[in-house]
Amino acid sequence: MSVIKHIFFACLFFFASTIIAQESAVKIPKRAGLYSAILPGAGQVYTKKYWKVPIIYVGLITSAYYIKGSHDLYDMYKQTYLNRLDGDRTDEFSTTYTDAHLLTLTEHHRRNREISALLFTLAYVLNIVDASVSAHLFDYDVSEDISLHIQPIYMAKENASGLSLSIKL
Repeated sequence: MSVIKHIFFACLFFFASTIIAQESAVKIPKRAGLYSAILPGAGQVYTKKYWKVPIIYVGLITSAYYIKGSHDLYDMYKQTYLNRLDGDRTDEFSTTYTDAHLLTLTEHHRRNREISALLFTLAYVLNIVDASVSAHLFDYDVSEDISLHIQPIYMAKENASGLSLSIKL
């Protein structure tokens, strides 16, 4: 049985290395988007835009950090307010904040948590869109000879003159 396993893994390694060795100049946008949806930044690696991966992770990690921080503060102020409503006035904020201040702080941190979650979602979706667009434009050829020619023309039939614009891409 172990011989069959070794043959299977050898074949798997051979086919995997053959597929990797055959580099394709055409990138599939759906595949790039799917890779980025599964693992943020994987679509950018697929389209060889490696410099974008740290930017994506900075956006995701920063927004996740603020989600966590705002959620912790929201829970702390909310629990302190609820404890005060139950009659327990022995908290660390008893001399600092009134009940109205605690409500304001609770709402402030709830709002910050929601905005941070929205920014996290936005960074995640932009990651997928960017990978797909990069795959669409992967084989787009920008020629060195891009030119605009302007020349005067005269149309005898209409007895009119004008300018002719031609763009060479």
